[in-house]
Amino acid sequence: MSKRIPQPTKPPRERAFLVGAELRGQKNFLPLEDSLTELALLADTAGLEVAGELTQKLDHPNVGTYIGPGKVAELKALSEETLSQVVLFDDELTPRHQRELEEALAPNVRVLDRTALILDIFAQHAHTAEGMLQVELAQYEYLLPRLTGQWTHLARQAGGGGGRTGSVGGVGLRGPGETQLEVDRRSIRSRIAHLKRELEKVRAHRMRYRSQRKRSRVPTIALVGYTNAGKSTLLNRLTKSDVYVADQLFATLDPTTRRIELPGGYQALLTDTVGFIQKLPTALVAAFHATLEEITEADLLLHMVDISHPNALNQYQSVQKTLEEIGAGHIPTVTALNKIDRLNQPEVARETVRKYSKAVAISAHKGIGLPELLDLIKKELYETYTPILVRLPYQQGALISLFHEAGQVERIEHERGGVVMQGRIPGRLAAQFSLWQTTNHKSEPEEEEV
Repeated sequence: MSKRIPQPTKPPRERAFLVGAELRGQKNFLPLEDSLTELALLADTAGLEVAGELTQKLDHPNVGTYIGPGKVAELKALSEETLSQVVLFDDELTPRHQRELEEALAPNVRVLDRTALILDIFAQHAHTAEGMLQVELAQYEYLLPRLTGQWTHLARQAGGGGGRTGSVGGVGLRGPGETQLEVDRRSIRSRIAHLKRELEKVRAHRMRYRSQRKRSRVPTIALVGYTNAGKSTLLNRLTKSDVYVADQLFATLDPTTRRIELPGGYQALLTDTVGFIQKLPTALVAAFHATLEEITEADLLLHMVDISHPNALNQYQSVQKTLEEIGAGHIPTVTALNKIDRLNQPEVARETVRKYSKAVAISAHKGIGLPELLDLIKKELYETYTPILVRLPYQQGALISLFHEAGQVERIEHERGGVVMQGRIPGRLAAQFSLWQTTNHKSEPEEEEV
């Protein structure tokens, strides 16, 4: 009788205790209870086991510990009772909040905020060189103001549940009179500067690549939406690709571009982008500037909404707000109300369509509604024309030619510094002319002949 070979066991997951505060007068897209549910999903994605949660209503955050002293004492008791190693706050903490909370809690309990948790998830899911550069930059910029003289504190903050960039190497010799903390900060600032230079190279490469795509005249579509809305599933369905898909937050991080076929023999390029989330850390928005340009430079946005989620409309509004913040609010948008196969009454989703901008109810998983979605995309890209009046400098010869070739010119006037053109252009090209648009134009007076 053969003996069973023992299989390696996974180490037990760290236990995390969640803390949320509702600040009076502060508008959030999700109620506190739903926001903590989302935080629990983030914790699970990061490899943590949720042991419990604590909430408090506040007029404003406590200057030292964010929550009140009584709640801190309650949190200490609950975290010890549940054997929690990590306390997760649903909002971003200041360095002072983090320091005083860790001093008030048990010595073996770490305090992380929502931003640190998202950074850790991004560190786990970034697989390309560009993605890892962007995550590392965001982590260092988050860590710098929180740096203390204790290396153990730094190491345990970076990545939380297993990030890639949790240690800071390359510290040189100290100069006369320098403290270790000063050396550490100088080293991190040097690393941040290096990462920014590397990402600027990435950005320049992306700009060259986008210029080539624009010369090919194939329109680009950016897939946007709340995390876990089903963007990667739709990309795979429309392009017969095998992009990684999982039912978890931020399953895919690095942008992927594929060619799709539209009705009538038309084509477009579809780019899957990082999912949005409420309270998206500003450090991430800044670090992912090169990637987010894939959205701001797109001809059309395809906004995916998980219509089966109880907070679908709030998530939609949260994404729209973020799009406006990154400068993409003016780009034409088509909305796909996804996951109707999960509804008990799918017709409800179709009735809800009117609440959203240019929407179609679909199931990316089952392939339901995709022909209607592709028809709408084709109409927006190739059949919808926008009235426009622009004053183009003669140096912008490519745009002048583009207006003639793709648009409908109704009036054209040549001036000293450029050409004024009025007419209609495909909606997908409107963003390219945005810098030169004008609302009114009076012809320059002609010089009298002597």
